Amino acid sequence: MPDTNMLDATRLKFGIGQSVPRAEDPILLTGRGQYTDDIALPGQIWCAMVRSAYAHGVIRGIGTEAARAMPGVLGVWTGADLVAAGYGPMKCAMPLKNRDGSAIRTTYRHALATDKVRFVGDPVAFVVAETRSEAKDAAEMVELDIDMLPAVTQASAAAEASAPQLYDDIPGNLVLDFQQGDSTKVAAAFAGAAHVTRLAIRNNRIVVCAMEPRSAIGSFEDGRYVLRVGCQGVFGLRAQMANDVLKVPVQQVRVLTGHVGGSFGMKANAYPEYICLLHAAKELGRPVKWTDERTSSFLSDQHGRDHEVEAELALDAEGRFLAVRLTSFANMGAYLSTVSPLMGTANFWKNVQSNYRTPQIEVVTRSLLTNTTPVSAYRGAGRPEGNYFMERLIEAAAQEMGLSAIELRRRNHIRPEEMPYAAASGSTYDGGDFTALLDRTLEAADLPGFAARKQASAAKGLLRGLGIGNFLECTAPPTKEQGGIRFEKDGTVTIITGTLDYGQGHWSAFAQVLHQSIGIPFHQIRLLQGDSDELVAGGGTGGSKSLMASGAAIVEASELVVEKGRAAAAWALEAAVADIEFEAHPTDGEGRFLIAGTDRGIGIMDLAARLRQAPSVPEGVPATLDVTHVFDQAPQSYPNGCHVAEVEIDPETGIVSIVRYLSVNDFGVIVNPMLVAGQAHGGIAQGIGQALLESVAFGEDGQMQTGSYLDYALPRAGDMPAIDFISHPVPAKTNPLGAKGCGEAGCAGSLPAVMNALVDALSTYGIRHIDMPATPERVWQAIQAAQRAA
Repeated sequence: MPDTNMLDATRLKFGIGQSVPRAEDPILLTGRGQYTDDIALPGQIWCAMVRSAYAHGVIRGIGTEAARAMPGVLGVWTGADLVAAGYGPMKCAMPLKNRDGSAIRTTYRHALATDKVRFVGDPVAFVVAETRSEAKDAAEMVELDIDMLPAVTQASAAAEASAPQLYDDIPGNLVLDFQQGDSTKVAAAFAGAAHVTRLAIRNNRIVVCAMEPRSAIGSFEDGRYVLRVGCQGVFGLRAQMANDVLKVPVQQVRVLTGHVGGSFGMKANAYPEYICLLHAAKELGRPVKWTDERTSSFLSDQHGRDHEVEAELALDAEGRFLAVRLTSFANMGAYLSTVSPLMGTANFWKNVQSNYRTPQIEVVTRSLLTNTTPVSAYRGAGRPEGNYFMERLIEAAAQEMGLSAIELRRRNHIRPEEMPYAAASGSTYDGGDFTALLDRTLEAADLPGFAARKQASAAKGLLRGLGIGNFLECTAPPTKEQGGIRFEKDGTVTIITGTLDYGQGHWSAFAQVLHQSIGIPFHQIRLLQGDSDELVAGGGTGGSKSLMASGAAIVEASELVVEKGRAAAAWALEAAVADIEFEAHPTDGEGRFLIAGTDRGIGIMDLAARLRQAPSVPEGVPATLDVTHVFDQAPQSYPNGCHVAEVEIDPETGIVSIVRYLSVNDFGVIVNPMLVAGQAHGGIAQGIGQALLESVAFGEDGQMQTGSYLDYALPRAGDMPAIDFISHPVPAKTNPLGAKGCGEAGCAGSLPAVMNALVDALSTYGIRHIDMPATPERVWQAIQAAQRAA
């Protein structure tokens, strides 16, 4: 098979490197998409959840009689009912260790609370009725007898000796005392440093705010549990539901997913509602549906971020990095989710190094339980934060030492000649040209012209600042992933994958890889991704690894198709297998098998049809060209780049406007530039939201004070700048496509770029740091405080 990656992609309209529109867009734009809430099954009934209005308390009783008597009600269940049914708990999947080598203390969360409620929104019962309104009305009639207890909502406060205790068997609310790095060497580096910079940084809590609220339908069909739900990977969710919760063989569970309106980590794993639906469906013999409402989703959907960090950077007299140390409190919420301890521990450790030569790293994190909504992965899941901490430290260190922050970055960049580079974080960077990328960014950002732009802003009474966000993130390593290829009776070809598109545009990108690999006509390629019955492997979508995993699986599966095709073509063309050659892209554009040295051949689609129509084939000739292949795994990749933001601040109001934005990125080989730019834009928007607008607030009693869009500010169109996107690729050496992840990198660059620009603008008042979100009130207060202190 020819090396299709080396083909001139510009001659392939639908090949790698082309901005092919998303194949699903015509379906979605014409209203033919099918999200979970669009589904209505025959005999379908409705579920409504009963949630705690208190953040912490002992359950003394749950009165269900009034609810059962309401019109249309078919059943009311409590936690005791589900425990009696034998369902297992949801639990954390991260095998992290405490610094003393002991295992993490985990919570075992049942679908409904039985002993205590531990956050506002904790589900305690559910009602099923004929209609949604009847279920909601009845849910309001469930009577809860709860003895209220004091609540704690901040991780550092939960660590105090006087803090309320959420669990009797988890003393001090501490689930994990994590430490990684050589403490002795790090301490020595700080002791011998010419300069040490320290910053206290708050990584604010975020509501995920997916466009599509969570929704699910549970049914029990032919002795099997069937869950229709928006998620990030049906194969992994099926395993979690079957093995941990339902306690049945995975063959007795089917998970189906259609279109998904965003997730960003939040919809990846099991939730209490899914267990309730499946239980009721089995008991009542009818499909049971539940769709969340936005206010409830603010409480029940897993949140993101929420860390309190002391970041430290040690430098020698020339400004060379000696060590970086992060000491953190990580808020887990009331229960450990599947991956909740990962972000503030291993992902801080892997990503704080960024693209800098840093000999020593130490991360110390205390992960604590609080009376708040559980926290889990949110776009980047610790990767943007690690980069943010380093970039803020660099800016502060440069100011303190009287150095150029740009020169400080250049001085500490890992050089191309040092690749592969064994980082202190344990990663091995396979390639990158970090200084050249930074220089290209500064040129494109017109750094010399900034002084004039700053002066023009000052003439309007505005403060102007410029911020750099130089980043490198460690993607999740691709695990086993399916790359099935099936030639259908209708003349189409189906790619079967275990990753799952929830807005990224996988269909087009995967089809481009298959089209370039073996010349399948682009418009005849379909994508099957949301049916666990069709999968033999699947790592789901998350950690910016989909193209590396599924793309590699498709490339390898394509090679197997060609191998089978040679034998089939030899039969069809009455030639020896050794004489059969394959050309992926002849002049007619369709992959073709040829007899060497002749013009006799057969197209790959015609060959597949010929095999389908043949009554039989001789021994040794494949009956189809179909392939079920599992890509084993590959190392993680290291996307990197540099963002430059310019902001204007009105000192009279504290209002911040982003007036210029540039993103230059090394995402390796880019399959579809348009989709990649879109992914970058989305990540940048979410980074801007966290930097300037978004933050979850709780009262002392644990009540969420930002429980709707009246109080929780998402960025709107007017808050977003025009974003310039430039690609500066260095192909990865760790996967067949040479690709690097791109889905989360927008956050990694935007957080530091925006906040560094903000601090640069405020530096005229002597302000050296401000925490996210830099709301107008917070900025105005910082200016007022600085003026009073002057």
